[in-house]
Amino acid sequence: MILPTEARPLLDALAPVFTVPTFARFVTLFGSAILCTGRRTVANLLRTAGPLGQGHRTAYQRVLSSAEWSALQLACRLARLVLDLLPADQTVPLVGDDTVAGHPGRKVYGKAGHRDPVRSSHGYTAWRYGHKWVVLAVLVRFSWANRPWALPVLVDLYRSEEDDQKRSRPHRTPAQIMTTLLRVMLLWFPDRRFVFVGDSGFGTHEMARFVHRHRARLSPVSKLHPEANLFEPPPTYSGQGRPPVKGPRRPKPRQAVEAATLSTAEVAWYGGGRRVVGVTTGTGHWYKAGEGLVPIVWVYAKDQGGTHRDEYFYSTDTSMTATAMIEAYAARWNLETTFQEARCFLGLESTRGWCRRTVLRAAPCLFGLYTMVALMYRALPEAKRSGRVEWPGKTGVTFSDALTCVRRWLWREWVFPQAGGSGPVDQLPESLHKVLIYALAPAA
Repeated sequence: MILPTEARPLLDALAPVFTVPTFARFVTLFGSAILCTGRRTVANLLRTAGPLGQGHRTAYQRVLSSAEWSALQLACRLARLVLDLLPADQTVPLVGDDTVAGHPGRKVYGKAGHRDPVRSSHGYTAWRYGHKWVVLAVLVRFSWANRPWALPVLVDLYRSEEDDQKRSRPHRTPAQIMTTLLRVMLLWFPDRRFVFVGDSGFGTHEMARFVHRHRARLSPVSKLHPEANLFEPPPTYSGQGRPPVKGPRRPKPRQAVEAATLSTAEVAWYGGGRRVVGVTTGTGHWYKAGEGLVPIVWVYAKDQGGTHRDEYFYSTDTSMTATAMIEAYAARWNLETTFQEARCFLGLESTRGWCRRTVLRAAPCLFGLYTMVALMYRALPEAKRSGRVEWPGKTGVTFSDALTCVRRWLWREWVFPQAGGSGPVDQLPESLHKVLIYALAPAA
C-alpha cells in the first residue's frame, strides 16, 4: 500500500490494533471517508475509493461489523498522538458533552428518543430518535488557528433507561459515562494532570466526589445550581452520639451573591473575544444527603454586556481563580463547534449500520476522523497546505480549510499513485491540474 510520507507515522501508530488484512481495509475506508463528500456508508466509501477498494464489499463491511479489533485500544493510541502535542508538564484541558445523532431504522442497536440540545430551548423541548454519544475531547491550540480545537479521543454510547431495563443492565447517566471516560484517561496517562470542563449535565455531586478523590491529578469546572447546599466541615467528634457529617450551614450561592459587591474582570469569551464580567466568589462544602461533603470554590459571573445569562460555576480545586474558571468554561464551546463540523463535513449522521458492533464503531470512528484530519494537516509542510478559503478579515485556518487541504493532498499522493495515474496527471498543464484537483476536492 502506498501511503503519503507525512501520513505514515500517524497510521503506523494505529496499525498494531488490527491484523494486516483488516488494517489495509481500514486505511482504505479511512482515506475514502476523508475524500467522500456524501454519506459515509461503506458502499459510498467504496464508490469513492474506486479501484483502491480491492475485494468484495462485504469484506469492508466486516471491518465494522465482525472483525476482531478493539475500539478502546484504537482510542488509546489516538489519545497518545494528541497528548504528544502538549508539553509533559502542562495540564491537559479536557472538555466533555453529549450530542444526539439521528439514525433511521426500526432495528438499530441502541436507538431511542433523546432531547436534542441543538433544537431545544428553555421553553421548548425537541425530541430526536437516534443515538446519544458522550464525547471526551482534548483542547489543543494550533499556531495557525484563532481558537483551540476540541479533538475527540473517547466516545461512548448512552443507552436509554428503557433499553437498559429490557437488557437487564444497570442504567448509566451521561455523567456516569463521562466519569468512566475520565477514569480511563487517568489510567492511560498516569504522569499527566487534567482539568475537565463540562456543562450542568456533568456538574453532579457524584462527579464532584469522583474528581475530589483524584484531586492530585484531576480538577473540574462546571455549572453549579444557585441553591446548592453548602456547609462548613464537620466539627471534631466529641465521642458521644453519632459523628457529625457536616458543620453549620453556609449561605447558598444565590444568597451570598445578593449580599456581595461584584468586582469586574476581563476574561476570554466565547468565539475568541474578550468580555468584561462582574464576578464574586465563595467557598464551602457541597452536601448531598447520604453522599457526604465535597469542598468546592464557586464563582458567580454576570455578563456586563447583557447578552448571556448570569451563571454559577464551581471547581474542587480551591486554588483556581475566578478568571481561570470562567475562561475554561467558555472554551468548552469549541466542542459544540466540533459536533457541528463533524455533521457538516464528515457525515456524522449519515451512517446506516444497525448491528451492535457497527453502531459502536462507526460513529466513534468518525469522531476520531476529525482528530486525524487535524493531525494530518499539522503534519503537512507549509508548501502542501493549499485549499484555504480567504475572505476579508479572515486570519486563521478553519476545519473546512484543513479538510480541503488534506483531501487534495490525498488525491495527489495517495489515490493517483496507487491508481497508476500519477505520471499522466503530473504531465497536465498547471492550470488544468488545478481545475482537476479543485473539482475532486472542492472547498468544504
